[in-house]
Amino acid sequence: MKFERYDIDDQIKKNLAELGFKRPTDIQFKAIPDILKGEDVLAIAQTGTGKTAAFAIPVIDKIQRQKKNRRALGIKCLVMVPTRELAMQIGGVFNQLTRHTHVKSFAVFGGVEQDAQIQKLQAGIDVLVATPGRMFDLISQGFIDLKAVQTLVLDEADHMLGLGFIEDIKFVKKKLPHEHQTLFFSATINRDIKKLAYSQVRGNAIRIEIAPEDPVSKNVTHFVMYVKMDDKRFFLERFVRENPESKIMVFVRTRVRAERVAKAMARFDIEAETIHGEKDQKARTAVMQDFKEGEGQLLVATDVSARGIDIPDVNFVINYDLPDHPENYVHRVGRTGRGVKKGIAISYCAEEEKEKLARIQAILDKPIREIRIGKRDYAETVAAAEGIQSAEALIAEHERRQNSRKKGGKSSRKKSK
Repeated sequence: MKFERYDIDDQIKKNLAELGFKRPTDIQFKAIPDILKGEDVLAIAQTGTGKTAAFAIPVIDKIQRQKKNRRALGIKCLVMVPTRELAMQIGGVFNQLTRHTHVKSFAVFGGVEQDAQIQKLQAGIDVLVATPGRMFDLISQGFIDLKAVQTLVLDEADHMLGLGFIEDIKFVKKKLPHEHQTLFFSATINRDIKKLAYSQVRGNAIRIEIAPEDPVSKNVTHFVMYVKMDDKRFFLERFVRENPESKIMVFVRTRVRAERVAKAMARFDIEAETIHGEKDQKARTAVMQDFKEGEGQLLVATDVSARGIDIPDVNFVINYDLPDHPENYVHRVGRTGRGVKKGIAISYCAEEEKEKLARIQAILDKPIREIRIGKRDYAETVAAAEGIQSAEALIAEHERRQNSRKKGGKSSRKKSK
C-alpha cells in the first residue's frame, strides 16, 4: 500500500513524496493506523526501519486536521528522547514532514543558550521534541505548559526507562490531560523495561514487534577480529588505508578512549573527528553535520552517538571496544545497513573482551564471522604501523616469549612434584 492511498492530509503526502517515501516500512504500516485511532502503542523495531516517521506521520495528520478546524491551541504532542543529537534529528524529521502545513514543531535540548528556545516556545508550537533536563528547566520557569498535550511519545524508550527516567515520565504524565495517548518506540527492550513500559500505558495498548528475534537489520553483516588491546590502533590504521573511499564510524567505551584513538590516527596522518559527552553542544553538532555531509571519513564516538542517529551512507561500523551492555552493540551497528542499504560491522575483540562478545552473540539471530589473521599477517600489520622494515623480529620475539612461558610452566610443575 502506497502512502498516496492513506487517509492522511494531502500536504503530508506531498512532503512524503518529495522525501522519496513511497511505501511505508513494516513498522510504519503496522503502527500508523493504530496511532491514528488514538490507541496506546508499544513498538519494537530494528534500527533504520523508519520508527520516527511511524509516529510523526499520524501525529502531524491529527494536529493538521484540528488546526484546519481551528481546534488546536497549545502543545499537542510531546516527544521525549534521551540525547541531544536524537532531539535534533527527530526535530528535523518533523520539520520536513510539516512543511506547508499548519503544524509547527520544535526541539529543545541542553548545552545551548535557552533564550532562542524560549522565543520559539512563546511564539507557539504544536509538537515539542525534548530531552528531559532542558524540558524540566523550561517547565519550572513557566515557558512550557503541557496541559493541552494529547500524545506523549517516548523514543528509545528502553534507554529512557533504563536510565531511571521513569520518575520523570510519571511526573510529566501527571501534567498531561487524563485522556492522552502514549507511544513507546525502541529497537531493543528487555523484560524489566517492558514491565515498566506497560505500567505507563492503558491496559489495551497495542504491542507491535518487527523481527523481535533479530534486533539488527538483515542488511548488516557481522565480523570479529581477535586483536590484542594495544594493537587495535594498528589494525584500524590499516583498515582506513585499505578503504579510502568509505565512511567509517568507530565506537569506543569512554571519552578518554575516543581522544586517544583520534590522536593515534593523527600520528599515522589520518584525520579523525570525535564526538562524546565532554564536548560542548556546538562542537558536537558541527562534527555530526560535517560527517553527515561527507566532510570527514572517520568518526570516533562513544555510545552517545549510537542511539537512533541517522547518518547516511555509513559503510562500516568498527567496534574498537566491545560495549559493556550487548544492547548497545545493536544500536552501534544500526548506524550502517539502514533502509535498503548494506553495511558491515567489525568488532576488534581482545582476550579480556571474549565474555562480552559471547553476550552479544547470544542476542543476535545470525553468526559473527571470524576474520582470521595469520601470525605473519598480524606481525606485518604491527611492524608496518610502527615503521619497522621487517616483521621477522616481531615474530621471533613473539615465539621467544611463548617458549619462555612454556618452559616456565614445565619448571614449576617439576618442582611441585
